Order: sequence, then structure tokens, then C-alpha cells
Amino acid sequence: MAEHIHLDIFFDFMCPFVYRAAVWLDRVREGMGYGLNICWRYFSLEQVNSQQGLEWKLWEQPDDFPSRGLWAFGAAEAARCQGEDAFNRFHSALLHARHVQGKDIAERSVLAEVASGMGLDMPRFQEDLARRELLSRLAEDHETAVEEYGVFGTPTIVFPGGEAVFIKLSDIPPAGDALALFHELLHLSTARTYVREIKRPQRPKKG
Repeated sequence: MAEHIHLDIFFDFMCPFVYRAAVWLDRVREGMGYGLNICWRYFSLEQVNSQQGLEWKLWEQPDDFPSRGLWAFGAAEAARCQGEDAFNRFHSALLHARHVQGKDIAERSVLAEVASGMGLDMPRFQEDLARRELLSRLAEDHETAVEEYGVFGTPTIVFPGGEAVFIKLSDIPPAGDALALFHELLHLSTARTYVREIKRPQRPKKG
């Protein structure tokens, strides 16, 4: 096994499967004896599910556009301006705020609350959040996801070698199974590239 593994993961803060995957991978990192480097990259479900036509871009909409997730991406990038560690702390905390605490992350007050709780420099955070040019990272990541990897949903994990896999977890894997699942998925995705799709059908409800 390699001493260091790098993953790109395309994500949307609104997606519950992203939250479960993030917690799972935290457990993987704790249990493995080698480095796991994750680059969280933006992918907007709001953009990919839009009915506005191919020319419509979420990141080009005005500040008052009623988006569910645009400014969460902007806030994450504002956090990144204070370093990758600040980004990673904010990323984890915002997923927790949305999927555990049920907070509305479309509200900028919630974004500021999370940033403050993670110890970010708040005057700088607010100043950077107002910079529209930060949304260019969302545009770049989203378009790379679609054009290079064919991403359609989140989370999509890009393994070493460029194989991309979309995964849906119905629950967070238990700590004792987290590392084994990662090894199995890594092997299937990188060594069994002829397997293109595995999908578990839902049994019809009886009665």
C-alpha cells in the first residue's frame, strides 16, 4: 500500500451523502498508517439540476439571487484565503451545521457564525466573502468536474490514476469498518476499472 494517497472529492454542502462521506473519511484518516490527502472541490447540484438552459451559470447570478448553496461555496473560499487548515475546519463545521444542526446555510449570518466558531479572522472573512471573484473557483471546479470526469452528483471521489466514483452512503460506516471499506473501494475503483456501475435496488415495501 502506498505511503500517501491523494483524493479529489467533488462536493456540495447541501448533500447529505457528502456529510456522511466526510465523517467516514475522517475515520479512515485516523485509522490508516499512511497519509490521506483530500482536496475538496466544488460541484453545484443547483447548477447541474437547473432548468434554465445551458448558458445559465449559478456563479454569475446577482448577490440577491435566492440560491440554496451559492454563498456557502463563497464562504468556503473566503475561509481558504486564510489557509488550507482554515478551509478544512470551516468545511467540516459547515457540513455539521447543515446536516446535524439543521441550520440554513443559505443565510450569511449562519456562515459568519460558523466561521467565527472556527476561529477565523472575521473582518477579513467578511471582506473576502464580498469579493465576487472568489466564485471563479466554483466555476473552475464545477466545469472541470463535468468536462474531465463526467460528474453528475456528489460526493464523487477521484482516485489516484483519475478513476472517478460516485458513492452514496445510507449511513456513516462504523469506525471499525471505515478503513476496510476504503481499501475495498480503492481496490475496486483502481484495479477493477472494468466495473462501471454497482447499484443496489430497493426492495418494494410489503403490506
